[in-house]
Amino acid sequence: MMILARPAGYSWNKAARRLLFCSLAAAFATVVDDSRAAAVYTLTPQDTVVGQLDSVRLDFNDTLLDIGKNFGFGLQELKLSNPDVDTWLPGEGRALVLPSEYILPNAPRTGIVLNIPEMRLYFYPQTQAGEPAQVITYPLGIGREGWGTPYMKTRIIQKREKPSWTPPESIRREHEEMGDPLPKVVPPGPDNPMGDYALRLAGGDYSIHGTNKAFGMGMRVSHGCIRLYDDDIADLFHRVAVNTPVNIINQPYKVGLRDGVIYLEAHPPLEEDREHFARNGITEVVKLLITVTDEDRYEIDWDLVRTVVDEARGVPVAIGMNIAVPATRQVQAADTQLPQTAKTAAGAGARQQTP
Repeated sequence: MMILARPAGYSWNKAARRLLFCSLAAAFATVVDDSRAAAVYTLTPQDTVVGQLDSVRLDFNDTLLDIGKNFGFGLQELKLSNPDVDTWLPGEGRALVLPSEYILPNAPRTGIVLNIPEMRLYFYPQTQAGEPAQVITYPLGIGREGWGTPYMKTRIIQKREKPSWTPPESIRREHEEMGDPLPKVVPPGPDNPMGDYALRLAGGDYSIHGTNKAFGMGMRVSHGCIRLYDDDIADLFHRVAVNTPVNIINQPYKVGLRDGVIYLEAHPPLEEDREHFARNGITEVVKLLITVTDEDRYEIDWDLVRTVVDEARGVPVAIGMNIAVPATRQVQAADTQLPQTAKTAAGAGARQQTP
């Protein structure tokens, strides 16, 4: 199995549009290391896009589930970035896009951030003075509709190795109705859906844990808990401490900056949120743009923004450029001491193009 890497020169203009809708992997030609270690990225204060797109050339027996488990991706993100590839028979010799480029969620970079529609976890480990900040990211499985994973700010209150599972009465009833009754307590072992490690959260009976069904990564299959691949939960378990903050968020759209280029990453909203984001998708993107660019000037290809939102392929696409207001103009604006309403109007008028 050969790994291929994306070439340099990722532009925000029409090339970005082609990158999104054409066969991305066909352009990837540089061999990179084949590894299943945790995805660790060094952060800079000003950039919020990490990683880069890669690809892998498939063998005859490969499925998307195999690729996801071997390279650290969930099924949904592989399907989004490879919409024409069959899950079970992707095709021998085919170059499959690995969506290993991420915009960081718009949330404090501390502890664990779980972005539910993206089905991905971001962990910001504490660093010593003088060390660069880092982020580690893992794919996850989430609660299915009706058993949704709640959005909340919480913390880890317990770490359990080889946990037993006491299924709630509602889950036992569901299994009984399906002819698959559960015991009151499921001991550690291959039949335990929590896997070998569990991080219990405050604020309800929810945990971040492993799984005995690896195919559920990148899918809505749980009863509200957050599932990770066994290798990933083992890695995270040994990195985090009790009282680590956990922020569970709902951000199907993310906007980020790298080297002055503005990127948009869009994921399908959850089914129960689809109507809201169908009405307000562009508005949500504009809010993120204002936050990420700190209300500086920017030039945006709004047609491309709408396309990225509509297609929701789950990969960052360059949509524009950030144009910082010159320092001399900032001083002049401060000296004029405009009323607040006038300042707001002036700030809005400074942006290039509007949706």
